[in-house]
Amino acid sequence: MPRGGAEDEPRRSPKWQARHQAIIDTSARVFARRGYHATGITELCAANDLGKGALYHYIGSKEELLVAIHDRVMDEVMLSADRVAQAGGSPSEQLSNLGDGLLDVITRYPDHVWVFLHEFPALTGERAEQFRGRRRDYERRVESVLQAGVDSGDFADVDPRLTALAWLGMHNYAYLWLKGDGPLSARDVAGRFADIFILGIGRPGTEGRRAR
Repeated sequence: MPRGGAEDEPRRSPKWQARHQAIIDTSARVFARRGYHATGITELCAANDLGKGALYHYIGSKEELLVAIHDRVMDEVMLSADRVAQAGGSPSEQLSNLGDGLLDVITRYPDHVWVFLHEFPALTGERAEQFRGRRRDYERRVESVLQAGVDSGDFADVDPRLTALAWLGMHNYAYLWLKGDGPLSARDVAGRFADIFILGIGRPGTEGRRAR
């Protein structure tokens, strides 16, 4: 979470930021293997080679660390969605590119994604609400592309909300088997998912397939 005040100035230095990001990455790996609730500060200190005081200097609290892991995933996913929106293209192309970006994040940040999908209930109060808002923002991006496809006649008259949830389920749970060093790349799988999904919702007689 953002902080203010002169005493927090060192936290904004490049050195502090680099160490902070390294702690997020290391802790995501620990949470993904042990679970958030089963992991104590002692384990996090050992994994990051820091004492308790030093660790708290970087993370503030264990829940703030969980927030940072969630934000890492959402930051990357929203950045990818921004690039898709800027590139434009047909609804089919945009849907394909959104899937490409989402699977890329899943393969680059497998531990963060595991925590993201499994440990959300541990977030409380305003933190949980903020995350729900960010997640809903991304869902709306997908829904808007689907609605554009319906409006243009590229897609059948599907329910954008329900179809977006189906699309998200198809991509999100690829984390269970899609690995960065596996025989299929994120782009390979994204392309095949796009073919399956877009052919399924494409209006008969139109060019529903993604551009190659």
